[in-house]
Amino acid sequence: MGNVTAGGPRAPKDPTKKRPAVYLMLDDVIEGTLREDGRYAEICFLEGRVKAKIMALAPEMPEEIAEGLQTCAGLRKYVHSIGIAASAQEKELLSEKLQFSLNCRRENDYGGTVYRAEVPLNGQEVLIELADYPASELDTALASFRMQFERYMTAKMTIIFYLNDGFEVPELIPDPPVDFASPEYRRMIEASLLQEGNLFRLKRAIAKAKRGEEVTIAYIGGSITQGAGAKPIGTNSYAYQSCLAFRRRFGAGDGSNVHLVKAGVGGTPSELGLCRYENEVLRGGTVQPDIVVIEFAVNDAGDETNGVCYESLALMAAKGPGTPAVVLLFAVFMDDFNLQDRLACVGENYGFPMVSLKNAVTPQFYQEKPVLTKRQYFYDLYHPSNTGHRIMADCLDYLWERADAATQMFSEVDYDRAPAIGNTYQGLKVFTRADILALGGDGMCYPGGVSGEDRTGDAGAEKAGRVLQAVKSLNAGSFSGTDREVQYVERDADAFATPEFPENWMYAGDGTSGSFRMTIRCRDLLLIYKDSGDRKFGKAEAWVDGSLARVIDPLEVGWNHCNAYIIHTGECAAEHEVELRLAEADKCFTILGFGYTE
Repeated sequence: MGNVTAGGPRAPKDPTKKRPAVYLMLDDVIEGTLREDGRYAEICFLEGRVKAKIMALAPEMPEEIAEGLQTCAGLRKYVHSIGIAASAQEKELLSEKLQFSLNCRRENDYGGTVYRAEVPLNGQEVLIELADYPASELDTALASFRMQFERYMTAKMTIIFYLNDGFEVPELIPDPPVDFASPEYRRMIEASLLQEGNLFRLKRAIAKAKRGEEVTIAYIGGSITQGAGAKPIGTNSYAYQSCLAFRRRFGAGDGSNVHLVKAGVGGTPSELGLCRYENEVLRGGTVQPDIVVIEFAVNDAGDETNGVCYESLALMAAKGPGTPAVVLLFAVFMDDFNLQDRLACVGENYGFPMVSLKNAVTPQFYQEKPVLTKRQYFYDLYHPSNTGHRIMADCLDYLWERADAATQMFSEVDYDRAPAIGNTYQGLKVFTRADILALGGDGMCYPGGVSGEDRTGDAGAEKAGRVLQAVKSLNAGSFSGTDREVQYVERDADAFATPEFPENWMYAGDGTSGSFRMTIRCRDLLLIYKDSGDRKFGKAEAWVDGSLARVIDPLEVGWNHCNAYIIHTGECAAEHEVELRLAEADKCFTILGFGYTE
């Protein structure tokens, strides 16, 4: 006999009948990365995205329920309990736990109800019963999930809304695994090559790698290039994986002569890409890339120049240090949106190779038997999953393959030809508070004529000279602080994030008088500033030569990231008096830097 307690052996309870289930995550990989607060966490933003996440997993879901679950009132109406299950991908961490929270938003505030649970990382499901939390009429929208870990790690997570009695939804049928070796998959990848283009420079880079010479592939773009949706972000991003594919194909020995530069920053269009190129791709003159992949086709909807900044960035790269091969990469959103119809003319004009994920994956989503589903390709509405990043890398690798196999003789392109859209900003230069500090100013007051030669060293001497020629005087006035709560970004193959524009000018909302003033010689001028979701930030007025040029609202987008706007354009270079004033003295504003053309 086995172990018997008094009264006989215990029998398990009858199983509880499962309620109808709405999935928000199904075995999605999450990553506990180090955050600005010193904790390891994954944050999944939900506002306005819940319906699309639900419908991507279950296209037959009643729209009324999917729409209703975007609001806190709908959550209380439809949902009985929330099931959360997570499993660590590292076996030695299966005994650990994570802290889960579903955060609700209140009007103009994030301080709503927080539903919490401690979740073991061994796959066991934990339930949060909504009846255990009092309903609040102040709660408006579901704001975010937060998963907090004790250390850096990755895990697979499933999140389910179990419905109240009286509501029924279709049962979720999981997708079959993607067959990466199938002919159908290969045809999908081949469909991505929108244009092979002029392969002169790309073949040159391949030949260098094969000879064992140092080759650098740089990637500049938005959050997809940063690696959003890839877990781990450092090594599963499409940038890392496509660079690895190039290294395997053409690198000498172990391939260590092929190097990666990843300069993706979430929420940034090509307008800000222009402002980031020198520091984040060229690394202040220390990098001369052989290939530059540009990915802004899903970020440029807000580009105020409608493609002029994009073409200017492509030319800045093509005509800049290293004279690299430029590759235009067109990512795609879950709703099939991208801007390749607007931007492909740039590639056609200069013969840039072009790779389109929209051409590859979108048509097959609607086939009777797709190679993969949207749920498999996308991590959320905007970003690829690990599978999606692999597909992006495979599409670029197909370009590497085709370029190597091409036998046609190519010659250099004339990049000074008439532009397809416009090339106004291809010579854009940037300076920040760090540059003023390097010139001997304290960031508060910088009179023209200060020599920076003995402060910058050889690498910065050229830039110091440019700044000295352009910026005749600068007085930061009441913009005397430094904002440390800036956007953080994972670069290259790093799993950790570092700050964007850490040296900046911040007005702290303390009511002090004294606007930011400078005299600058330029043709065009861009203001780089911080967007925020914090209501302590407020509007700033940009005045040029005594006229109001623009009112900048840092709350317009509603989350902490970098942004840039044009505040002056001209026919030729001239000296201009620039002033930044706060519309409300008790609000904050952060100037990250300035971009200018000569």
